[in-house]
Amino acid sequence: MVALVRTVAYLGLEARAVEVQCQVAAGLPRFAIVGLPDKAVGESRERVQAALAAMGLSLPPKRITINLSPADLPKEGSHYDLPIALALLAAMGVTDAEQLTDWVAVGELALDGRIVPSPGVLLAALHASEAELGLICPAAQGAEARWASGVPVCAAPDLISLLNHLKGTQTLPQPQPGEVEAPARGPDMKQVKGQEVAKRALEIAAAGGHNLLMIGPPGAGKSLLASCLPGILPILSPAEALEVSMVASVAGTLEEGRISRTRPFRAPHHSASMAALTGGGLRVRPGEVSMAHLGVLFLDELPEFQRAVLDSLRQPLETGKVDVARANAHVTYPARVQLVAAMNPCRCGHLADPALACSRAPRCAADYQSKVSGPLLDRIDLHVEVDPVRAADLALPPPAEGSAEVAARVAAARAVQTARLEGTAMRSNAELEGDALDKHATPDEAGRTLLMQAAEAMRLSARGYTRMLRVARTIADLAGAQQISRTHVAEALSYRRQAPRA
Repeated sequence: MVALVRTVAYLGLEARAVEVQCQVAAGLPRFAIVGLPDKAVGESRERVQAALAAMGLSLPPKRITINLSPADLPKEGSHYDLPIALALLAAMGVTDAEQLTDWVAVGELALDGRIVPSPGVLLAALHASEAELGLICPAAQGAEARWASGVPVCAAPDLISLLNHLKGTQTLPQPQPGEVEAPARGPDMKQVKGQEVAKRALEIAAAGGHNLLMIGPPGAGKSLLASCLPGILPILSPAEALEVSMVASVAGTLEEGRISRTRPFRAPHHSASMAALTGGGLRVRPGEVSMAHLGVLFLDELPEFQRAVLDSLRQPLETGKVDVARANAHVTYPARVQLVAAMNPCRCGHLADPALACSRAPRCAADYQSKVSGPLLDRIDLHVEVDPVRAADLALPPPAEGSAEVAARVAAARAVQTARLEGTAMRSNAELEGDALDKHATPDEAGRTLLMQAAEAMRLSARGYTRMLRVARTIADLAGAQQISRTHVAEALSYRRQAPRA
């Protein structure tokens, strides 16, 4: 007899259908799993056998073969435990094989028969919804699965409860969708004293979704400014929150099905590897740039990152996605992030202060800043010099304007952009391109003349020219102007510097 149970394989944020086929035939006792399983799937034999033993069942002394179809698709992860166990139980006649055809099953088995969480349940629920099937998952992830509307969810704490539920002798409660967390409150911009130019640049970056680089000495407030950014960004829309949660589900960080509408803020250490930043590894997982999807990726001490690691961000910043290519798999993760970077002007950090600067200045500044390639700098829209804060500034009372006031202006500008880009895949001015760029970001005659002169003098690349138009469009939106004027172009150019050669 051959029993079939449906499950999924994860490739990026795509869940592909997999059929678990179990055959129990006469022959020498053996338990084999075929169909390109990885080590975690191969070890399912021991977990399934122990879980059945905990229920008082033993494997029949026959030839047991588990085939994961399609056989040429790599299978990774521990979520195959539950479908393998159910297929085996159906082949043994313990449960009804026909009844299982209406379900997709995912979950890891403990040795005592408990069904424990595994990454990717939200993706499996969305796949089940598209296929008009139900989902069997761990009880701890029932709330996560319920976010996929219209999916019958059977969230079981252990294998015995699941079998009793399928037989009708026990009814498992229907899980409720997880909570929507209130927007997290970070540092307020009232904590930032002085730095008016940097705060203005931060507001423009938030309003248009632009990348930002802050250059200044240690202790000038660069990290504090960056941590204030999530507090002035608009909250995620329901559709965006689901996108972010799908990435968190694959990474296994979606706790108790809670979905947050706060934009992600990721700040990896400068020792991060390329796989940690862009994704990959032995078992391909999303990196920091994908975990920050639709949010902020903050890279402090930018030149201290390995150059190859930084240059791996060039393609994600341009396309909004990460393509991880391996010999046996090609995985794509979303990476529509807002990059905020901070760096010192030189290694000692005190280039502008003759009393503190090292003896190698200004040569040390050129050497230090050249660690960041020109092509990467060209993808950063706003470059801001952050001056040291004087003691007199620190003694002043907090500014009257804080994050709430700035967030209101940012929200108004984003609302204008949303209405302007309705019907397109673009979300903000930072994504303007093609006909939309020509239609919405063309300055008036005076502005065009200034931009052409500056492009020639600053030797702007085609990318740099386009990004200046996008920033000018955002500045105009903050001012409530329909047309980009010379003033808006001039301010946009003030945040641009000629990138050093790579």
